[in-house]
Amino acid sequence: MSSFTYRSFGKINLYLDVLDRRPDGFTNIETVLQSINLWDSLDVEPAPADIALTCSNPTLGGGPDNLVYRAAKLFQERTKIEAGATIHLQKNLPIAAGLAGGSGNAAAALIALNDLWEIGWNKSKLCELALELGSDVPFCLLGGTVAATGRGEEMEVLSPMEPRWLVLVHPPLEVSAGYAYGHPKLERNTNARKEGLTPQFRRALRTLESRKPEDMIFNRMETGIFSDHPELAMIKERLTEFGCMASAMSGSGPTVFGLCDGEADARAVAERIDDYPTTVVRTGSQGVLRE
Repeated sequence: MSSFTYRSFGKINLYLDVLDRRPDGFTNIETVLQSINLWDSLDVEPAPADIALTCSNPTLGGGPDNLVYRAAKLFQERTKIEAGATIHLQKNLPIAAGLAGGSGNAAAALIALNDLWEIGWNKSKLCELALELGSDVPFCLLGGTVAATGRGEEMEVLSPMEPRWLVLVHPPLEVSAGYAYGHPKLERNTNARKEGLTPQFRRALRTLESRKPEDMIFNRMETGIFSDHPELAMIKERLTEFGCMASAMSGSGPTVFGLCDGEADARAVAERIDDYPTTVVRTGSQGVLRE
């Protein structure tokens, strides 16, 4: 066995609607998830028995609070393997930013250890384990353009979106997904679902099929989060004012993205935003990539 390096790519939510609460305590959602070419790196090497995790970001520990460590221990437990691994996580994605950085890291850990220990699990079996770690982790195993319902685990891989450029704006805030889902100003979509989907989501998917993602971008969580952080609403307005075709918060935030038609347009918009960190990225087709 040898060492491996993997990239775990971030995501944005092109569309995110919040439906009813579930008996299991989770919330039903309808969302379109899209990979982006901004990634963290995971280096994995064999070790005698234990899991040892280090991280380039000193604010992230190497123990049970880290999703990579939990993914590794869970996979080790379920496969009943006695081997261990040394893992180093190089963080590039901002933390708690609505970009599924931690979820992507966990997905990369599952794939890396499946390869390192030569377990041979397929993506479907890995996805079952991934759901125990978080609602976004199964998507991060797949990547690309995916429609997801339920708590996010019911996924349909969509036709790849034509490459588009995005401006990501990163305010120095942390927003808890749990807080966003329970926000008192969150107005849930209570429309009846036909064959499992609301009319709004059906329209959004048809719009995406017509190659006009700018016309379906939406995030229901914005109302509550923007009431707490009006600067996020201002960022969204500025992105469209400066030339983006559409803009929205990703996930529970605080990252706000703007969709552009080309790289030059995206970089021109990013240059005009000088009070927050920005990143110019392209849409991608993978969740995890072995280097």
